[in-house]
Amino acid sequence: MIKKILVSQPRPTSEKSPYFDIAERFGVELVFRPFIKVEGISSKEFRQQKISIPDYTAIVFTSRHAIDNFFMLAKELRVAIPEDLKYFCVTETIALYIQKYVQYRKRKVFFGNTGKIDDLLPLMVKHKGERYLVPMSDVHNDSVCNLLDSKKLNHDECVMYRTVSNDFTAEEVENFDYDMLVFFSPSGVDSLIKNFPDFNQENVAIATFGPATAKAVKDAGLRLDLEAPSPKYPSMTSALQHYLLQF
Repeated sequence: MIKKILVSQPRPTSEKSPYFDIAERFGVELVFRPFIKVEGISSKEFRQQKISIPDYTAIVFTSRHAIDNFFMLAKELRVAIPEDLKYFCVTETIALYIQKYVQYRKRKVFFGNTGKIDDLLPLMVKHKGERYLVPMSDVHNDSVCNLLDSKKLNHDECVMYRTVSNDFTAEEVENFDYDMLVFFSPSGVDSLIKNFPDFNQENVAIATFGPATAKAVKDAGLRLDLEAPSPKYPSMTSALQHYLLQF
């Protein structure tokens, strides 16, 4: 029986989140507790990558973390952001977040709809003359680089922030009595192993979002009970609802 679920993400800001519908419908307790946190790198670490922000005419943002750390580093390095700098974002929500730091004209901001870099590619190709900079986490693969290379775009990737384990307190360790754990990144799985080296899964169900996270669970020798997305259940919440119907 699933009665208490730990979701390794921050608590949704909107009360209309599907997670709250799940809690009410199935009578389960949902605890939102990130297993990982994001930290910006120092300006000294950034300089070691030999990247000069003023050399680029367009920035590609894949998350709000990327935006925060880009503008933070620019401020630390005393780099003036030119008014004609173009911004390419994977979603409109991320694009709107830029306004936290600068006022932009819509003609300089471009965004996709799916949250994937692939969706941005046609827009970037239309601006083939730009020199693109892609701020990234220290945990990444070459997929973005390879994708931009395939369209012969002038680009560089750089690390601007890192993902680290969000350590649990002694009280949290003592009260770790969940029936299900929900993970969204391999780093979250790594954090579980770090914080609970003697973790014995037994009847605890594990759910993951994304193939890399699923692989991390299996590589850790744990049982994977629910994997999303799927063609029928594209979100974690839809997959979770279907799974809970079994109980």
